[in-house]
Amino acid sequence: MILHHEFIRTAKKHAVKYAIIDKTTEKNVTYGKALIAALILAKKFSKYREGFLGVMVPTSAGAMLTTLGVIMAGKVPVMINYSTGAAENAEYAQNMCGFKTIIASRALVEKIRCRLVPGMIFIEDIMQQITTADKLSAALRSKLPADLIIRALPKSDIDDNVVILFTSGSEKDPKGVQLTHRNIGANVNDIVTTFHLSSDDAIMSILPLFHVFGYTTNFWLPLTLGMTAVTHASPLDYKKIPGFMREEKVTMIAATPIFFGGYVREAQPGDFDSVRLMVAGADKCPDWLRDAYWQKHHIELLEGYGTTETSPVVSVNTLEANRPGSIGKTLPGVSVKIADIATGKDLPPNTEGKIMVKGDLVMKGYFDDIEETTLRIKDGWYDTGDMGVIDDEGYLWHRGRLKRFIKVGGEMISLVRTETVLEGLLPEGISCCVVEVPDSLKGARIVAAVTGKINEKEIVKQMSQKLPPLAMPKQFVIIPELPKMGSGKMDFRSITEMVRKMLQKQPARKK
Repeated sequence: MILHHEFIRTAKKHAVKYAIIDKTTEKNVTYGKALIAALILAKKFSKYREGFLGVMVPTSAGAMLTTLGVIMAGKVPVMINYSTGAAENAEYAQNMCGFKTIIASRALVEKIRCRLVPGMIFIEDIMQQITTADKLSAALRSKLPADLIIRALPKSDIDDNVVILFTSGSEKDPKGVQLTHRNIGANVNDIVTTFHLSSDDAIMSILPLFHVFGYTTNFWLPLTLGMTAVTHASPLDYKKIPGFMREEKVTMIAATPIFFGGYVREAQPGDFDSVRLMVAGADKCPDWLRDAYWQKHHIELLEGYGTTETSPVVSVNTLEANRPGSIGKTLPGVSVKIADIATGKDLPPNTEGKIMVKGDLVMKGYFDDIEETTLRIKDGWYDTGDMGVIDDEGYLWHRGRLKRFIKVGGEMISLVRTETVLEGLLPEGISCCVVEVPDSLKGARIVAAVTGKINEKEIVKQMSQKLPPLAMPKQFVIIPELPKMGSGKMDFRSITEMVRKMLQKQPARKK
């Protein structure tokens, strides 16, 4: 599907229904009004000659309508990560994609104390410049048949870019991922089919649109299907969001484990009574979190898997087919195979190797980086860089990032496995991240960062019963809070740097 065309058809069909209930601004926008607003903004944005326009607006009606307006103006939105280093991320995007104009929220810029970047314009100012004539013209156009509205817009092809998103940068510099209408449209269709979604559903849209999980599931999924998107600018508002879900009778929420952890702590009995689908992704879902949702609210927290380069959802557990601990079965339009790290040959079930993905969900490529694109996509198969196993029943099991495997004493060791074992032994409220630091004798050693004081001796004793000696942490350091990306993922680069700096100030202690 061509996404904005589908939105227009959906808006015509559900004109009086709420498309967006914005809990931050307390503004509710019907599909009819959303179409009018998108047409107004498309006209405003069409005056810019650039093919790309940056978008830096928190999750809200404003973010969704701005993005729709950019695309309907024939431009490609470049989504700016404002969670950390917003100004630097904006300039990084400008330099990579060769554009200047960034549509930003003044309220956001002031809140996060972001310095002004040349080329930044504010959506609040644009909205104030809208005239009565603008509104009347767009309202009249919105009354035309959908096909006539579409015909008047710049021509679009299913393989045109619909967004530039950036990889998380948790391991190295972010890459610009080109996703097309075909990519995201295929993923939306598969999600709808897999979960039996309809326009009767309402989704809690709290993920940032600069993250692919939010861009696809919190934005395009509801607005092309006719669902209501209940938005809130910050997913970290743990006290309010469960209440919003109760008030608006939300039926679905997709988020990261970090955010789900906050909601389950703050939720009151009955807050999730209307919810039939809770899907966690973007990071591993710990057992305690699944248990907490079942014990406190009798809800199955389902886990899925995806990447920015795959639009994002590759596999997911469902209420009908759920294997806790796995990342589910692949979506209908997706092919997955497991390949040998060294040879690239296909591996049989129950054999660990690289997760390879093929289908319409796979990105067009990295922006202006043919070399990296050809390294990652061969014969249509995208190399995720993740390790996994497919069992006899077709469930996919994630074993961690290939880059989170290290060589210690000549053996390949999974940091994720060490982390998982440690996580299961820590007291409630303490989290961990296991990282690699250089070692002059063995090449590398494993250090565990934890967020509070622990009984190291006892934990090491228990870990030694589950892990080989080479996989054991050789040292523990206390970091009050583990840095995270805007998506809720661990920021491994920052954590590793913090650990290395701390270790430079103290001698290594072997366990």
